[in-house]
Amino acid sequence: MEGAASAHCVLAFDGETPVGFALYFYNFSTFLARRGLYLENLFVRPDHRSGGHGKALLLHLAKTAHAKVCGRMEWCVLDWNQPAIDFYQSLGAEMMSEWTTCRLNQTALARIAESA
Repeated sequence: MEGAASAHCVLAFDGETPVGFALYFYNFSTFLARRGLYLENLFVRPDHRSGGHGKALLLHLAKTAHAKVCGRMEWCVLDWNQPAIDFYQSLGAEMMSEWTTCRLNQTALARIAESA
């Protein structure tokens, strides 16, 4: 929808200093027949990690997803980022190993658009 917000951002602060953010948007699941919350990016400055900011951001988004009656909340994590995987699993996240991410970059999009 033109003019509607397509992404949302939540900031984490240490006092008055911004130290992290979570960028998210809503998607839709045909399997659940309801919307979901997709976390696109979670970042906490390295010098502020292990201070609870990432957990606070994730918990805030989980509350938001629940309040908006989302069927699920999802995000991706690099398979080599074991500290992040351990952290997410400690919160109850399920690793979805049977799904593979597919991506068309700008070059591929342009080629497809020209040939269509």
